[in-house]
Amino acid sequence: MKLSDYQYKIPTNLIAKFPVEERDKSRMMVLNRKTQEIENKTFEDIIDYMSKGDVLVINESKVMQARLYGNKERTNAKIEVFVLRELNKDENIWDVIVDPARKVRIGNRIYFNDELWCEVIDNTTSRGRTVRFNKDAGNIFEAIEKNGTTPLPPYIKRDPISEDKENYQTVYATTFGSVAAPTAGLHFTKELLKKIKKKGIKVVPVLLHIGIGTFRTVEVEDLTKHRMDSEFFEVPQETAEIVTEAIKAKKNIFVVGTSTCRALESSVTAEGYLKPNRGWTDKFIYPPYDFYITKKLITNFHQPASTLIMLVAAFGGYDFVMDAYKKAVKEKYRFYSYGDAMLIL
Repeated sequence: MKLSDYQYKIPTNLIAKFPVEERDKSRMMVLNRKTQEIENKTFEDIIDYMSKGDVLVINESKVMQARLYGNKERTNAKIEVFVLRELNKDENIWDVIVDPARKVRIGNRIYFNDELWCEVIDNTTSRGRTVRFNKDAGNIFEAIEKNGTTPLPPYIKRDPISEDKENYQTVYATTFGSVAAPTAGLHFTKELLKKIKKKGIKVVPVLLHIGIGTFRTVEVEDLTKHRMDSEFFEVPQETAEIVTEAIKAKKNIFVVGTSTCRALESSVTAEGYLKPNRGWTDKFIYPPYDFYITKKLITNFHQPASTLIMLVAAFGGYDFVMDAYKKAVKEKYRFYSYGDAMLIL
């Protein structure tokens, strides 16, 4: 398959700028791969597709308030610092993107307030920098949470508001590290998760910290030449055991989002079961691909030319998924991060 196969137009009025008032009341398009049928449901109906003994796998990564605004020493020029990931905890060294980049050079200090500042120690890309935050700032994750703003995706054409800090975060997020939300999980409420567990479905976590690359469209026509950004992930021992037992018992594994799917499919044993794992993955999933762990996929509606739609097409079948997207546009589903959901059976 080629990049041009994934070019399509989404009307701008269908790009959701805000979430629905109640998370689990968003619409959900259900695709049945076996019958090739499409149903229109509400997200809270997802429990009807689950049976006792099935497993729901979630990504517990937590979105950082990744956009920091500060002033460069001496000139007082306003600089945006978008934090990407921690490189060295002991030395408070981070990988960031700066804007405007032309004003930020090695040795410059950028002050966010009296308590938090950073010094540029290296250049990485045209806009990328390596910085060292001041030691007396304390826990840098906490400092970022206190001083930063929500890193809304570039296609949400508005400034973040205070409500985004909660809205652009899953109800089960535990560990800071992502610069984008695992958006398929935004539809779950604590009450819905309780009902799912009460029905006998086991809810187990993995971790994959989503990087800025999730918004980067593929630029090469030959998909085999595309390289993903590496992202940190972890599959706990208990999760691996529960998922493996369910696969052996021929139960369904419901996977929440493309990030969770990539973590799982990066941790497969020779026998096709899930193994505990921890490290970095640059796994790029596109058609054709044999999924070993993922049996059912919960996802959102994604951008054209993105690695996300390519993974979804690999799972649901290219023609079926493209037809579903045309139907979604016609029936005015809401697209992207704050948009509606899709369940592929």
